[in-house]
Amino acid sequence: MIFQMDDLLTIFRALADPTRVRIMLLLLNMELAVGELAQILNQSQPRISRHIRILDEAGLAERRKEGSWVFLRPGKASQLDILRRLFRSDDVISSEQALADDAQLSLVRETRAKMAERYFEAHAEEWDAIRSLHLPEDDVEQAMLALLKDVDLGHMLDIGTGTGRMVELFGPKSDKVTALDKSPEMLRLARAKLLGNESDQTDQAALARKTELKLGDFNNLPIDDGKVDSVLLHQVLHYAQHPEAVLTEVARVVREGGTIMITDFAPHDHEELRTTHAHARLGFSDDSMKRWFAASQIDMGQSRTLDGGKLTVKIWIGRKSGLSQIHPGGDTDLSSNFSQKRAQL
Repeated sequence: MIFQMDDLLTIFRALADPTRVRIMLLLLNMELAVGELAQILNQSQPRISRHIRILDEAGLAERRKEGSWVFLRPGKASQLDILRRLFRSDDVISSEQALADDAQLSLVRETRAKMAERYFEAHAEEWDAIRSLHLPEDDVEQAMLALLKDVDLGHMLDIGTGTGRMVELFGPKSDKVTALDKSPEMLRLARAKLLGNESDQTDQAALARKTELKLGDFNNLPIDDGKVDSVLLHQVLHYAQHPEAVLTEVARVVREGGTIMITDFAPHDHEELRTTHAHARLGFSDDSMKRWFAASQIDMGQSRTLDGGKLTVKIWIGRKSGLSQIHPGGDTDLSSNFSQKRAQL
């Protein structure tokens, strides 16, 4: 990363204002909406927007519009070694002002978490029905099954298992299943649905014997490094405030050569999914997913687009450790295992 003298002067002028330093310290903790920054800093949104414009022009922050919301994240200039040392200095992050801002940031995190938890508690029984309102679930499931038909799932991790539908779908071809969810209510439903009498000699009992239900957060997976062979995130990533951090955590727990499948929405403008259904993200673009995969050392493989209904569904598949090759344009192939799948879909 090379910056000219004029660029450096612009960067340091941008940091000459204490409010903009405070904004940078907050953004280095998490991506924030403009309104959330205004709340934390106790300043008006127009004033915050002016500071953001200056940080954006200096390359210190990047704006990302999502529906009617604008989110901020650190820009490339924030990665300069001298700035990294400045932003992580004990004198800076332990200052009275920084600690006060951090306390307000914790309240924002808490508000977000409570909103999601309230939604899950209120809609746990309806979860599968709600999903069916927004996409042709049978078509998506058949596409997912076809894409993973020749993949050895081994020890499969289903993140955000909900009522356990992905375990029902892919568990029979897995050696072991870990089904993880943050909601105890969801796990209660999944347990009732999946774990019957394990002593029975039935397919359902066989699935129950190899399935472990686990309470946990996708931001901090309660699993040791490299312990799973495959990971599914089915209609889960749009609840993440930091999808890139979730993928980094996923990459940590997957063995080299392991498979990751993400099924979610393409970018859309249905704001009601954010306000009513607690979606933190209104879909994902291929470019964003490729960038996050690369940053997490996951090689992007095949992607599929499933149109229909109000929303377009995307399926992305990756492998950890460079076993795949990206092909420019359209859908991409993960390996010879997936090379014939387009015709099947």
